[in-house]
Amino acid sequence: MMNIKVGKYYLDKEQTKIVLDSSKHLLVVAGAGSGKTLTILGKLKYLIKKKDIDPKEIVCISFTAKASEDLKRKIKEDLSLDVDVFTFHKLALSILRGKIHYDIADSNLLDDLIRHYIRIDAPKKHETLKPFLQYFKLKNKTDYLKYIEENEKEISSLEKLLSTFIHLFKANNFALEDFIKFKKEALLTFSLKNYRREKFLLTLAVTIYLKYADYLEENEEIDFDDMLIKAKRHVDKYGVFHKIKYVIIDEYQDTSLVRFDLVKSILDKTGASLIAVGDDFQSIYRFTGCDLSLFLDFKKIFRDGKILKIQNTYRNSKQLISVAGNFVMKNKSQLKKRLHSDKDLPKPIVIKKYDYAKSALTECIYRAYDRQAGDILIIGRNNRDINYYLDDKKFKLSGDLILSYEYPNISIRYMTVHKSKGLESDNVILINMVDDTLGFPNQMKDDQILRFVSPHASKYPFDEERRLFYVALTRTKNRVYILSPRKNKSPFIAELMRDYDSFIEKE
Repeated sequence: MMNIKVGKYYLDKEQTKIVLDSSKHLLVVAGAGSGKTLTILGKLKYLIKKKDIDPKEIVCISFTAKASEDLKRKIKEDLSLDVDVFTFHKLALSILRGKIHYDIADSNLLDDLIRHYIRIDAPKKHETLKPFLQYFKLKNKTDYLKYIEENEKEISSLEKLLSTFIHLFKANNFALEDFIKFKKEALLTFSLKNYRREKFLLTLAVTIYLKYADYLEENEEIDFDDMLIKAKRHVDKYGVFHKIKYVIIDEYQDTSLVRFDLVKSILDKTGASLIAVGDDFQSIYRFTGCDLSLFLDFKKIFRDGKILKIQNTYRNSKQLISVAGNFVMKNKSQLKKRLHSDKDLPKPIVIKKYDYAKSALTECIYRAYDRQAGDILIIGRNNRDINYYLDDKKFKLSGDLILSYEYPNISIRYMTVHKSKGLESDNVILINMVDDTLGFPNQMKDDQILRFVSPHASKYPFDEERRLFYVALTRTKNRVYILSPRKNKSPFIAELMRDYDSFIEKE
């Protein structure tokens, strides 16, 4: 097998096998820290320099603007090549360029419209206010306006639920007539009391959906999902802008149905080969419409599909990756993979029990730095978790950065698990590992109504929270320190201590 070098690094056997593979539809299952970007670079180098593929005939797709810019920069630096790296939305725009004359709608438009309808428009007319009065068991408009003012949390939750429902409705490519099916299904599923609630929510959702669609049409605007749908229809009817031989998708586990449909149309029209790269263990964006079944059912979707794995991790110790992998694979629907590492660290997980959160985090930061000089990444489940743990007499929070008054040379950052995905740090500290609604795992249950627009949701308890925990554990190059309250500890901590005690150091 040939030796393939990208920048300063040679590809390992698994990475090289993927680079040389000629399958029409290839899924690359890449574990945390296994060098998936290096593998993508190696594949591009092989296709362009060995197979004489024109870079313009390769479509690379990554999910965020930053990720696509980073990949494009690495291609330039390590391969001295210019290859376009698209986000899905940039790809859709390139397909539709000159074909439509719409502006891109503000990303907050739907949320603003929902808020305005519930708080301002609905109370204006009796026929629009009546369902709200029935739902909240109120008598008149005065009662309703007072209720809104005094129950901000409940109204905000309703607004968020409607926004999530409509986003998922569009991301999963449902049509207007599906609302009728949803109502029929609701009637068959629940008691009359629950049916009335779901009927109200579905009626409210379709009302706002139609208002949103009308607004976009009247103002000649288009949102991201509509852009993908219109791009797919254009490809179906007219083909694509130029010859395409390869489509390479990074972070494939985050694909939604409308994204996949656009790619599938491109593949069908061009006969291009597909290389999809991702990790089902790190699928953590279901709330945005990502459909993990597109990853897990790859060989059902593509009958000639092939699956190859990258299982050597260059970030984590073999002990840590064993714990993290076994923890997430307790959900049997996850694809089986056994990550390997040459790094040896017998007790890579340190659980620090505490009574006082602020002093515990301070001690943990200094302890981690003393043992392994390097940067520190503090990870929480929610944006504001850090406020409860950070001692403002010793530290200052500035954006993502945490400045230490006593040790100004320590590099410390705070991020949520979602924001930390794709990053790594010398040391990781996990906070908010408590048994609480907004703890880790987050125990807020999805409203039952979302089942209509999340058709492939897993029934395994805390399935996405387990994947989030896997992501959090695997950000570290060395140890991961977990702050655990002496009382009310997270069920994930209890599970670690029960099943993986030999890998844990206790403080």
